[in-house]
This record gives sequence, structure tokens and C-alpha cells, in this order.
Amino acid sequence: MTAPAVPRRLLPLLTAEQIGELKPELADVIEYRKSGLSVNHIVGCPLECGYCVRHVFDNFAMKTPKRLMRDEAAIAALVSHPYFRPHKTPIQLFNRATDPMLPVVKPHLFAVLRQLDEQGLTNHVLVITRWRVSAEDCAVLNSFQNLRLTVLVTHSGIDNPAIEPVNSAIAAESLRMLYEHAERYKTVLYWRPIVPGLNDSDEHIERARELSLHAHATVFTGLFFRKQMAAYYEEHDLPMPYDSTARRKIMPEHAERRILEAFDTARMTGAAPWGILFRKTSCGVAYAHGEADYNGHYGVQELCDICPPEQISRCAGAWVKPDLEEVTREARSLGAIGDVEVNERAIVVEGLDEPPRYYLQHGFGFQCHDRKKPHHYRQHGRAPIGWEAEDGPATP
Repeated sequence: MTAPAVPRRLLPLLTAEQIGELKPELADVIEYRKSGLSVNHIVGCPLECGYCVRHVFDNFAMKTPKRLMRDEAAIAALVSHPYFRPHKTPIQLFNRATDPMLPVVKPHLFAVLRQLDEQGLTNHVLVITRWRVSAEDCAVLNSFQNLRLTVLVTHSGIDNPAIEPVNSAIAAESLRMLYEHAERYKTVLYWRPIVPGLNDSDEHIERARELSLHAHATVFTGLFFRKQMAAYYEEHDLPMPYDSTARRKIMPEHAERRILEAFDTARMTGAAPWGILFRKTSCGVAYAHGEADYNGHYGVQELCDICPPEQISRCAGAWVKPDLEEVTREARSLGAIGDVEVNERAIVVEGLDEPPRYYLQHGFGFQCHDRKKPHHYRQHGRAPIGWEAEDGPATP
């Protein structure tokens, strides 16, 4: 078994005063996101991708990674979190404030993975990177015996260095390296963010097609474009990708259509093949591990039309409509108000923020939606930008 690299010098710890100056959301080490409980006790990244989510946390100017707490304390906070379920709750590591494969961050990533693995936990663990991965790193990743580990490599192919200073060739090489050496972990091509007119040309799509053959699954998605990103674009005189911002990712219908047409053409004509495509992260991760989707997307059938038959069968076999009385009892204990509904697509609640909704979703393996923020047919979880002419009826 390969031991994780030991850093010659641990990342410095921020003082209590310095932590107090951070945005509260950034100082909160554990956050529940759709793909799982997210552990982020290291903040700071030098990669300067213009669309980075760090803008939302007022953290973009922090280029040097630093720790909010020790690795052991972060793991203790995770496993003692009221929403954590051993062997069930998906986990994400260092996915909102740094890149986990940066040389100074990587030893901490390996240490955290080791601690989780030594507890015998079999939870899904997602690690997202766009940085360099070596054969030695792959050996460490293969050494974990219990965790269902997935490394998702972000690759956009964006050629504008003012928007993405990091050459996408780095991510492409890391993906190939990870796929070639994968034994106990899986690797996913995270093709994102796709922005029409920026990285959706025939050449960009062909590049992604080739890379998809070096991954256990490919997930494609759009741009998370909030007002903080828009302000950064304006300040740096960057071309605005959209006229407005949105709370959900923007993936226009015509951009998806071009990708799927290329995919279908290859599938039907025997042209150069694609890897397996998915619209949702958890779908790609679950497929890579030969499991049903833990987010219950099977209830949203229009998402499944590009999935391979064997995956549809897995998800169909695992998808069980939960008992309304049981769901109501749990939802009420979390603070839900109003009527609780269980329909053929999702649990529908009122008065719950995202974390308790995700807790219900992962607990029941069934989508859980906020009645006040309905999903639209065919654009599940996507912003309406670029879909005005294609909107179907609102669905809970």
C-alpha cells in the first residue's frame, strides 16, 4: 500500500481573527451540496479561472492556500455532522475554495482520504481537479481500500487565457494519466463549463469526444454565472457570456442539442465513438461504479434518454417511491412547512433550504424539490436562459 505524501511543511493555519474576516459561508468548513457533504478546510487558489465559484465567497483574491483547521479536525466535523450517514452520504473534498491536486494541497487531500478510508467508510468521495496528476498520485489513489473514490477532471477547452489562464492540456493529460492507472478509483471527464460561442465549436466538441474515451464516464454541464462573476467580467473587460445571471447553471438548449447531435451521429453511423455521456454528476459517478444514481434522477425520465440501457436498468431497479407518511415525518423534523408531496418525479416540500432537502434526497434516493423553485420539463436544474422557446410545463 502506498502511503500518502508527507508535506515537508504543512500549510499555515489561519488565526481566529483571520477566519473571522472571511465570509461566513467560506469559514463554514462543512457544506451540504447536491453531490454531497463538502469538506473545505483549505482556502486559496492561484489558478485564477474567471468563472470560479470562489467569486461567490469573496475569496478569489486569496491565491495562497491556507488551512482553517487541521485535517483531523475537519474529518471529525464531517463524521459528526448531523446530516452525515456512514456508507451513504456522498462526500466532496476541497471543491469550492482551492484545487485538491495543487502541490501544497495534495498531501492534505491524501491525508484526509486516508483517515476516511481507515474508518472503513464506503461512502462515495468526489475529488474535482483541473491540475496535474502523476503516476505516483494514481498509486496513492489506488491504495484506498474502502472508499468509492471518483476523480473528476474539469476540462473546458476554453482558449481565452483571460477567462481561463490554465491550459486545458494540463487537465487532458491528467485525465489520460488517471484513466490509464485506475484500479480502485474511477475517473470522470467533467466537461464544463460549456458556453455557446466560447467553447462549443466543432473542434471543441471533437476534442471532448476524444477525451471521453479516456474516462469511465463523461458529464457535460454549463456555466454557473452569478452576479459576482459578472462583476469580475465587467471589471476585467471580458466578453459577457450572457445578458443576465442565474441561480442555476446556464446550459442553453441549442448548445446541448449540438453536443447530442454529434453524439448521436457517431452512435448511428459508426463514426469515431464517444464515451458514455451524462447530464448529471451523480449519474456519471454512479455509472462509473456500476451503481444506481444516488440522487434519484430516474424519476426525471427526460434526463435518462442518453443513458446506456444497463444503467437505466440499475436505476429502475433501485428507484422506489417513498412512503408519504415517512417522508412527511422526516421533512417536518427538519422544519418543513405546508403540504409535503411525493409524486412520480420528486418529493416536494416548502420551508427547507438546500441542505435538508439534499439530506432527504440522499436518504430516500429520490429527488427532493422546493415548491417555490420548480423545475421545468427538459431543463431540470438548469437556468431558463436559452430555453425560453423550449420550455415545457413547470414540474415540482
